[in-house]
Amino acid sequence: MILRLAVTSRSSSRQRSLSVVIAQTPLRVAFVPGVTIRKWTTRWQERHPRLPLEVVPLAAGEGVPAVRAHEVELSFVRLPIDREGLNVIRLYGEVPVVIVPRDHPLAEAASVTQSQVPDAVEAPADIKDAVALVAAGVGSLRLPHSLARLHARKDVVAIPVSDAPETDIAIIWLADVSSDQIEEFVGIVRGRTAASSRATPTPPTPKKEVVRAPKPARRKPQQRRRQGR
Repeated sequence: MILRLAVTSRSSSRQRSLSVVIAQTPLRVAFVPGVTIRKWTTRWQERHPRLPLEVVPLAAGEGVPAVRAHEVELSFVRLPIDREGLNVIRLYGEVPVVIVPRDHPLAEAASVTQSQVPDAVEAPADIKDAVALVAAGVGSLRLPHSLARLHARKDVVAIPVSDAPETDIAIIWLADVSSDQIEEFVGIVRGRTAASSRATPTPPTPKKEVVRAPKPARRKPQQRRRQGR
């Protein structure tokens, strides 16, 4: 079951709207655990307070299926994924960390290399359970930093792995599905400012109306001949 959180905007004196006909259904944006999208949803609310935005939290690995099934229009996911039929924009990388018990010999290290990482636990499907195994002294667990922070406990520590590759975070949507709302949200995520937003085009300069005096009516030729007599 998918938990849906509707994001509502606060009242604002600045009322903006897309320069096209807006669909009645909200724009649905999903994200996987550990990915923080608040800054982008906040900017959407600031620029488009009248446009509904539905935020959909998903479990890891559910972002791509949700987009393909049209359950959401966009999703924030961790790479790699199957990119076929998708638009994929990489946003940033996450530092990998290794989680060890707080009393582990490496617990005070500022960072470690992959050769120093202790044997990993047989990770269960639930990351929370895997961290609990580490806390019990059963090996270590390697995770992206945001997931380690999400499942932080007082009896474990997360140490950056200096020579391990980062985990990439991306935003995805169907390649054959596009709308002004999708393009606007992607633009916000990529840093498009309100001034350059496609949703807020520069209004045309109003033309000044020039009031001209009416021209005198011309006399008919017959009237001119009568005055000459």
